Amino acid sequence: MLTLRSSPASPFGRKIKIAASLLGLLDRIEVAEADTSNPEDSLRQQNPLGKIPTLVLENGETLYDSRVILEYLDDLAGGGHIFPSGWNRFAALRQQALADGIMDAVLIQVYEGRWRAEEKREPKWVDHHAGKVARGLEHAEANLSSPTATIHVGHIAQACALGYLDLRMGGRWRESYPKLVAWLADFEARVPAFGKTAVKP
Repeated sequence: MLTLRSSPASPFGRKIKIAASLLGLLDRIEVAEADTSNPEDSLRQQNPLGKIPTLVLENGETLYDSRVILEYLDDLAGGGHIFPSGWNRFAALRQQALADGIMDAVLIQVYEGRWRAEEKREPKWVDHHAGKVARGLEHAEANLSSPTATIHVGHIAQACALGYLDLRMGGRWRESYPKLVAWLADFEARVPAFGKTAVKP
């Protein structure tokens, strides 16, 4: 049995859960919640960075981060399922990188509010990362994939990024990006695991 160290709200952990569902591997993965702020959590021995998601293999080896874990799961399922071939692979990886960057920028804004006292927060720092999110969404809106495209890692990551914006930023992005709203609704209809892995704000 593989063990996924994650937390319910992690968009990066959500990527793994959705991919595992698409690859037919859910019955081989046990999800064990991790507390990244707790020095006593075994996560820090499993991943020296103390980050999630981390996948613990049956032989005790560990894999991180989400991009590496996705590669491993796809290989475990026979390969070529959520990673296209040729140029399409690089386009999918680029889309994943953009979505991961959006999630990172949202996470930094969340941490700024969670870890710093209000009087010590730096608006310029928050605005800097909010700008990354806005530019990322604008690019995603302008470069949507076909509704009939085979689901790949880029699509999974993009859906998780939009879901994380719903969770942490109140879904305000929906007012400005109607094509992405429609794309996400189509993704959720095609990939039931997206709805099943959602966390309510």
